[in-house]
Amino acid sequence: MNIVILAAGQGKRMHSNLPKVLHPLAGKALVQHVIDTARSLDPQTLCLVYGHGGEVVRTRIDAPDLIWVLQDPQLGTGHAVMQALPHLKDAAITLVLYGDVPLIQAETLQRLVHEARDALAILTVELADPSGYGRIVRNAGGDVLRIVEQKDASAEERAIREVNTGIVALPTARLAEWLGRLSNDNAQQEYYLTDIVAMAVADGEPIRTAQPQGAWEMLGVNSKVQLAELERIQQRRTAERLMEQGVRLADPARIDVRGELVCGRDVFIDVNCVFEGRVVLEEAVEIGPACVLKNACIGAGSRLAAFSHIEDAIVGPDGVIGPFARLRPGTELAAGVHVGNFVELKNSKFAAKSKANHLAYVGDAIVGSRVNIGAGTITCNYDGANKYQTIIEDDAFIGSDTQLVAPVTVGRGATLGAGTTLTRDAPPDMLTVSRARQVSIPGWKRPQKTKK
Repeated sequence: MNIVILAAGQGKRMHSNLPKVLHPLAGKALVQHVIDTARSLDPQTLCLVYGHGGEVVRTRIDAPDLIWVLQDPQLGTGHAVMQALPHLKDAAITLVLYGDVPLIQAETLQRLVHEARDALAILTVELADPSGYGRIVRNAGGDVLRIVEQKDASAEERAIREVNTGIVALPTARLAEWLGRLSNDNAQQEYYLTDIVAMAVADGEPIRTAQPQGAWEMLGVNSKVQLAELERIQQRRTAERLMEQGVRLADPARIDVRGELVCGRDVFIDVNCVFEGRVVLEEAVEIGPACVLKNACIGAGSRLAAFSHIEDAIVGPDGVIGPFARLRPGTELAAGVHVGNFVELKNSKFAAKSKANHLAYVGDAIVGSRVNIGAGTITCNYDGANKYQTIIEDDAFIGSDTQLVAPVTVGRGATLGAGTTLTRDAPPDMLTVSRARQVSIPGWKRPQKTKK
């Protein structure tokens, strides 16, 4: 088939400099949702008609298989499809989609295309409030006669609840013929794609219809309010799918998945968590409230306490993270590692059963097994121009308030006394201390505030 995605609209009601089709839904541009669904149908030709935002749309969308077609000026949906017509395979069926209708499902489109093998097929739906949509006008026998836009509809026609979604499929040869006969004699002086329905009736061509699984599939975005409504619909659908797979959610209304979330058995996710990119939660993982995970893998049996933030990092099995921990890109933790409150790790690898439980920063480091990193410890890995690595070998003990000035190595089994500033390698199995000698000065008095 040919697929044409119409994405040229300005979206004035969005009140934004960003083209409407680029606004994000569940972490992905509206039009990218439509492109991905279209790709799943394996079309011969995939065209995207763009206009408002022009090059911005082209640079933001990752779609090397797209044929880009510019609509300028923008004179309606029929005019938009006319611009794509030279790129369409004549012998194929053409399916027309919309870049601001992101929740349409592949299964629905397959049913519609099946109906279009030798006819014009229209996706319709019945709405309790059809305001704003073109109405499907049928005769007494139920045959489709035409689609009338709300601006051009009579009072009787506006009472019709069956509406046009705008999504159609039909043989390309017939599409080309009817597009050539379109007129802009209407209130908006635009070329409506929907007018081909009346042409099909006049030509005695069959018109078939198909319906989506639910009205939510054909909901479009024209404002930030509608965008927020679709976001919650999408998130609820995602939450239901996770629960059907065995995930336990504290509240399915308070989870945001902005990418791909893969979960093993017996995973628990508390409220207000955000998942971005691709996140893998292995078996029996527990995620506390208000955690943010982006492109992360959490090993089986690990527990993340509240307000932990993990990005481009790996947590091994049986880890204990947080609360208020931050694992930055390049962090890899082996089995049984503990990272506690207000600890930040970046580009560092921890071997099994090591701990950094309180108020520490470890960056560009290789940490061995069973290492204890005390509160207030930092690796001084950046000299203002270059970054250097710290190596802490197995069974080392790093006392509180220690600064490790990289590049430096702490030997196996070494102990660093509290308050040490380490500028040279610490030998294995020895205590290393660097601190000023404690002095108490008799007779010293604290300064008093000068009276004015």
